[in-house]
Amino acid sequence: MTVVERREASWAQAERIVSLSEAHEVLPRLMPGKGDVAGLRRFHEKSAAVYRRVADLDRGHHHEALYWADREDRLARELDGQ
Repeated sequence: MTVVERREASWAQAERIVSLSEAHEVLPRLMPGKGDVAGLRRFHEKSAAVYRRVADLDRGHHHEALYWADREDRLARELDGQ
C-alpha cells in the first residue's frame, strides 16, 4: 500500500482487504463524523461484512475477525436504537 493509499482509503479498497491487520489499517479511515448517525450505521454494517470476509481469508485470525464482525454488528444495532 502506498502512502497515498494509506491516506485516501475507500470502500473499494476495503473490498480488497484479505487480512485482519489490513482491516484495522483501512477501516478506521473510512469512519464518518460522529454527527452522521446514518453514515455511522452504514460504516459499522459494511465493516462487519469486511471482518466476516476476513475471518474466512485470514484463518490465523479467524476468531478475532469474527469478534470484530460481531462488535461492528452490535454498534450498528445500537445506532438503530437512537
